[in-house]
Amino acid sequence: MRVPNSVVLPVGTHVDCCQEEEVEEKRRDIMAKITAMMAERKSNLAHFIDNLEGSEEPEFYVDQWERLKEMESCTLTILNVVAVNCTDHHDIKKLEAAILKHVKNEELFPEVTRVLPPVYRQVEGAIVDIAQSEEMAGHGMMDLQYLLSKLSQHEHLSNLGRELLQDILRYLHRVGLVVWYEEIEHLESTVFLQPTFLITMFKLLVRYRLVQQLESIS
Repeated sequence: MRVPNSVVLPVGTHVDCCQEEEVEEKRRDIMAKITAMMAERKSNLAHFIDNLEGSEEPEFYVDQWERLKEMESCTLTILNVVAVNCTDHHDIKKLEAAILKHVKNEELFPEVTRVLPPVYRQVEGAIVDIAQSEEMAGHGMMDLQYLLSKLSQHEHLSNLGRELLQDILRYLHRVGLVVWYEEIEHLESTVFLQPTFLITMFKLLVRYRLVQQLESIS
């Protein structure tokens, strides 16, 4: 809801736990709840904005007002629920096909037809090679400047500059090939070439009732 022009594909799992007639009923229920949630969000934002505009000293709330107006302008497209049985390989392929179909829809993603410069593909290929090389540490973390020096050793990339690399990393971050938290001061010089490491780490650290689990250890 905070990302401009988001497209969300809800996925209903555990179809194998439902009767066939239940699946369609649950699908309609999920979409109805999403529609109601979106309407409530729109109403709440309008209410908050009205309150700020009607306050005695609205100039003190300009920052809040601007953030709310920005959120209000964010469009959110909700696609129809895809129901899958995660234990069925055929259903997983069906989900994959649905995702690809939506991603290729120019009305949903106007930039899908944008042609990237060849250097984007070259850097992407070189980063994949580095990430899969034997010298790459298991955590997949690499200093940004060191990554630039490694890429500069590749053919056709000897003139690669830092600014261009950063542009390419933003694109690769958006498509999920790498993770680069440039907006976080302590992480802006670190590139995660293997995002799956972060998933594994978060699974270990972010746990339900973690405090209670730690307290139970003598």
